[in-house]
Amino acid sequence: MKNWFIGPALTIFLSLPVQADSIRLATTTSTYNSGLLDHLLGHFRQVSETEIQVLAVGTGKALRLGENGDVDLVMTHAPAAEAEFVAAGFGIQPLAVMHNDFIIVGPQHDPAKLYGLQDVGQGLQAVADAQQRFLSRGDDSGTHKKELQLWRGLPAELGFPGYMESGRGMGHTLQMASELQAYTLTDRGTWIAMRDRLDLQVVLEADPLLINPYQVILVNPQRHPHVKADLSRRFQQWLVSPRGQAAIADFRINGEVLFVPSAGN
Repeated sequence: MKNWFIGPALTIFLSLPVQADSIRLATTTSTYNSGLLDHLLGHFRQVSETEIQVLAVGTGKALRLGENGDVDLVMTHAPAAEAEFVAAGFGIQPLAVMHNDFIIVGPQHDPAKLYGLQDVGQGLQAVADAQQRFLSRGDDSGTHKKELQLWRGLPAELGFPGYMESGRGMGHTLQMASELQAYTLTDRGTWIAMRDRLDLQVVLEADPLLINPYQVILVNPQRHPHVKADLSRRFQQWLVSPRGQAAIADFRINGEVLFVPSAGN
């Protein structure tokens, strides 16, 4: 089975022949970068011969792929955008599957003095006030959408001198933040998977505003009759089944839980 991590070469993926027993899943770079996706698909292969062809992109792009009927289902983490996707008739049967949280990471010497804070608004304002570097994903991903939501209502304006955009996925953004010694917002799963390769530390966490829920949503077959709704529903139902939820709970790095099952909660 092939897992596809596609950015600019998206058209190459979409030109490939689709097998009768395969489905296309658009999901976030956080599930890919953390290693969760390979872990889950390995478990799913034990109970199904359906091939899952994966596009790991930002949430905004994943939902647009669903809108266009280019994939069969999506697994994303931007509740407001997902609600709009379903309300517009592009998606059906959204199901909560798991959650983790966002954190702010930054330089070891923490020049903006965020360490120990638990108010994310206070922390972001401190970065702007100190005119330190903050690296945004800037890619319409779920993480980028969350970041923009967090800045709203703060005195800081996003044009402050240290504010930059990577236009890349979470893994690349963390690598760039480490090289630039910048602060950034990241999901905890990708951070745990990559932190040993980064010259950064967690400087702010535990604000309830930083909860990060994921949903899996089927593309509406009434809008796009060619999508494989039945096969997609089987994978969706496996994700929220006791076996799928156990696979999510069992995924750990150095003993640490990256994602918490949330089906039925």
